Amino acid sequence: MQVYLETERLVLRRLNTDDADNPVALDSDPEVMRYLNGGMPTPREVVQSRVLPGFLQSYERCPGFGAWAAIEKASGNFLGWLSLRPPEGGAPDNVSLGYRLRRAAWGQGYATEGVRTLIHRAFTELGVRRVFATTYEHNLASRRVMEKAGLTLVRRFRLTPAELAETDTFEGAGLDVWEGDDVEYALLKSDWLRQQTNQGSRTGTSTWIE
Repeated sequence: MQVYLETERLVLRRLNTDDADNPVALDSDPEVMRYLNGGMPTPREVVQSRVLPGFLQSYERCPGFGAWAAIEKASGNFLGWLSLRPPEGGAPDNVSLGYRLRRAAWGQGYATEGVRTLIHRAFTELGVRRVFATTYEHNLASRRVMEKAGLTLVRRFRLTPAELAETDTFEGAGLDVWEGDDVEYALLKSDWLRQQTNQGSRTGTSTWIE
């Protein structure tokens, strides 16, 4: 198992070619996919031909970045995946956060725990100056994760039909499933450092705790 990092309750490891069953099961839950494509499952053939190969290629495209399986330490169960990677063709100092967890793991702070640790690595080890994340505006749970991790709303936008067609999660979804916009949250390294200093001042120490 190639471990990328650990948190108090999670191990983030590289995905591999034997992992197809995990994202297939994850994307088969209509509630998991609700704000991604209206609740449609991702077909196994799409996972095997596009989604999983994309995850594996992310490790080679830009060392230090990628998408990782989130494994619960206590049980060894696959909870989902988290990612930290530059947009296609983008510079590695402006990177996108992503996360998708099984419904059984919702509401327990796993996403926030993992995202905070990825942000810490991004700003302290990977030379990143800005991290950002996007979601559908009505996905309040996802927005709360971003806010708890220190990101703030920077813009609202709407994907064009051409952009929708280029994404795996929107495959087969019509524009009529959306009644609102997408939102982007972001965090600059300078603001993150200020947050850490303020947090340290309140607790009597300036040490960041993973």
